[in-house]
Amino acid sequence: MDDIVWSYKNDDWIRQSDLVGYEVHARDGAIGTIDEASTEAARRWLVVDTGFWIFGKLRLIPAGTVSGVDHENEIVVVNMSKAAIKAAPDYDRDTWGDEAQGEHADYYGEFTDRHVDE
Repeated sequence: MDDIVWSYKNDDWIRQSDLVGYEVHARDGAIGTIDEASTEAARRWLVVDTGFWIFGKLRLIPAGTVSGVDHENEIVVVNMSKAAIKAAPDYDRDTWGDEAQGEHADYYGEFTDRHVDE
């Protein structure tokens, strides 16, 4: 399941566009903008700056939670509620490593749209 958490459902979403600066929408509204997007083949993720919504915290959201990308309007949609994103593990660039990646994969696994019944 780890590869599902860290990979986009559709690689065409990222082939020709840098997602940095795109707005991110949860199922129930906007949550912030993309501050950083990984280009690693094995583990793709987005760092979202939530602004004042959750006190300026950054959230690292694995690519597997992305359910759509609208390049024209520069919006990325994730298969999560705002509450689920707020409850997610904090992201800290200084401590990002295997342990933190495992914690994020465990938390976000249930939100990959390939595991959610609609």
